[in-house]
Amino acid sequence: MKIMLRQTARGLSVYVPKKDLEEAVIEQEKPDIWGGWIRLKNGWTLELPDMAADTPLPITIEARKRAEEN
Repeated sequence: MKIMLRQTARGLSVYVPKKDLEEAVIEQEKPDIWGGWIRLKNGWTLELPDMAADTPLPITIEARKRAEEN
């Protein structure tokens, strides 16, 4: 799914245009985020593509939603 990832005063935020959803990132696998997963405040976990650590934000990328964990 296409998402927009941006840095706000409160930290990283994700906007999902097709869902008209904006959520804060509450946890991330890697310090530079790229190539790992991020967890959103609503419980979604998204896999992010590998990119350079100095990739500027905001950016629109293709992310993959992980299956819900039970």
